[in-house]
Amino acid sequence: MRSLGARLAGLSFEGMFIALFGGLGAGKTAFVKGFCAKFGIMEVSSPTFNLVKHYDSGGAAIDHFDCYRLDDEGELFAMGFEEYLYSKSIILMEWSENVPDALPKSRLEIRISGSGSEARSVEMEAFGEEYDRVLEEISK
Repeated sequence: MRSLGARLAGLSFEGMFIALFGGLGAGKTAFVKGFCAKFGIMEVSSPTFNLVKHYDSGGAAIDHFDCYRLDDEGELFAMGFEEYLYSKSIILMEWSENVPDALPKSRLEIRISGSGSEARSVEMEAFGEEYDRVLEEISK
């Protein structure tokens, strides 16, 4: 999962939104760690209790959300989520399945199956032309 994160970071752009789906232990945070490491950000942990952590490497601004503890989108929007959507930060959101109506129209969805010592299966779906191009590049 870390290597996939690093590969996608190499194709990232300002304002990119990556929605991560998967159960406990699927590798969502590992993906985020690999993504952030590509920008030299090495201290990454899941923001389960904070909801969001902001990282700025000088080369990229990244907002890492964890929606595990949210009951619905209302809680996310109550904390000012809409402002994040209009920023130039890359947004990586874990537990996107908990807030489906908050996801922007243009995004990349990554669905991870498996956990622990099980093999992982990853499905990616692009919503928007810029994300179509990312999937084309990652498939090469």
